[in-house]
Amino acid sequence: MVIYGVSFDMVGKQPIVLLKAVDSNKFLPIWIGHPEAAAILMKLQGASTPRPMTHDLLCDVLGELEAKCTQVSVTELRDNTFFAQVTLSVNGREVEVDSRPSDALAIAVRAGAPIAAEEVIAESAIEFEHEVEDQEEVVDRFKDFLDRVSPEDFKGDE
Repeated sequence: MVIYGVSFDMVGKQPIVLLKAVDSNKFLPIWIGHPEAAAILMKLQGASTPRPMTHDLLCDVLGELEAKCTQVSVTELRDNTFFAQVTLSVNGREVEVDSRPSDALAIAVRAGAPIAAEEVIAESAIEFEHEVEDQEEVVDRFKDFLDRVSPEDFKGDE
């Protein structure tokens, strides 16, 4: 998965991060908070702040402790809420830490860690019918989609 972009729900003005499967036209929208959207966008756009923000601080602490974020995973969608894990390499062992997807993604963009979401993609992704190369076209189509969708549309079969 890659972070394809961050947009806003036209109705509630809630930020949404759009993940895209690398090998297909499947997209996963995840509603997130404003601070996390700002943290993700700042890093994606190469912006910096005079002092470390929370996700920068966490990555700096991990570095000082000689730990490394090796992957983040969006693990499930339950009761209209996405769940995630941050995988760390610490002293030669892997440690998985529960996380909100927004925080995990903000850490991933700082650490250069891969993003996984295979099971959630299989259950909850949006798939465009034709190959989409133009990012602006995808964002426009995604905004049209957001005008008509609610979080309940992603809960899948139970």
